[in-house]
Amino acid sequence: MNVTLGNIIDTVKLPFYRDRQLYRSFYRILGFYPHNVKLYRQALMHKSVQEMDGHRVRENNERLEYLGDAVLDAVVGDIVYRRFRKRHEGFLTKARSKVVQRSTLGRLAKDMGLLDLVCSDLSNQSHNSYMGGNAFEAVVGAVYLDRGYEACMWFVKNRVMGRYLDLEKLVAKDDNYKSRLLEWCQRHRVQTEFVLQEEGFEGKSRSPYFVSCAVIAGEVCGKGRGYSKKESQQKASGQALRNIKTDAALRQRILDIGKKNEDNSTYKADIFIETRPTGQLPDSGREPADAGVAEADVQG
Repeated sequence: MNVTLGNIIDTVKLPFYRDRQLYRSFYRILGFYPHNVKLYRQALMHKSVQEMDGHRVRENNERLEYLGDAVLDAVVGDIVYRRFRKRHEGFLTKARSKVVQRSTLGRLAKDMGLLDLVCSDLSNQSHNSYMGGNAFEAVVGAVYLDRGYEACMWFVKNRVMGRYLDLEKLVAKDDNYKSRLLEWCQRHRVQTEFVLQEEGFEGKSRSPYFVSCAVIAGEVCGKGRGYSKKESQQKASGQALRNIKTDAALRQRILDIGKKNEDNSTYKADIFIETRPTGQLPDSGREPADAGVAEADVQG
């Protein structure tokens, strides 16, 4: 992809374009100018804002998001495969998933200024970690239709990697709080469950939200709020890990129960995940040391 030559030609044409500001904004993000700007405008259209095209079909960025998701998987898989030439398939899969996960794409959309361009009816865009990531995927889909696979590869390699994302650092980071919490509980022979305490819809777009609690040995150790059950459980796990680390009394109560379980020859250290009826916590559960709901990722 000869980006330099193409940009010279597009710069000459720029004064004759409509939506010159949008062209310039995408140039700052992508490193090249759009050809079919309608695709990129659609990529910025969140489902909470519906436009009607000439055929009276509702238009938003969901179809482009679907396409971009598939293209991004291929592009990142290619990059990871070539970057880590001696690593096994399991490592490569994990590395790719860390790049394309919603939290990473949402952060990229914010850092690159893409989130500021999204058209939405939501009153508070920053709280929805999915909107930026979805828009990022939709833009990749737009680039694919507008410029082809090679342009998508160039964009990720030259505009994302290194500038906004350190691949080696990201791969080395262990931010799977739920997995870490379950491993800790299994090691200390205490039972764990995730309780869905609350769920509902919010805003004009009726976006779903979930509040989950991480209950360890009958104690509520962490709460998390997210836009999927998985996200809420991850955030609850992150808060639980932090509370176990900082609250010595809480940690000792849990360890004492684990010691009793270890001394009980008939005890089987089952680690289980259960969803109780919404709002129903175990009777013996206490509020976590940090009683607030974890809204953002925390360090475990």
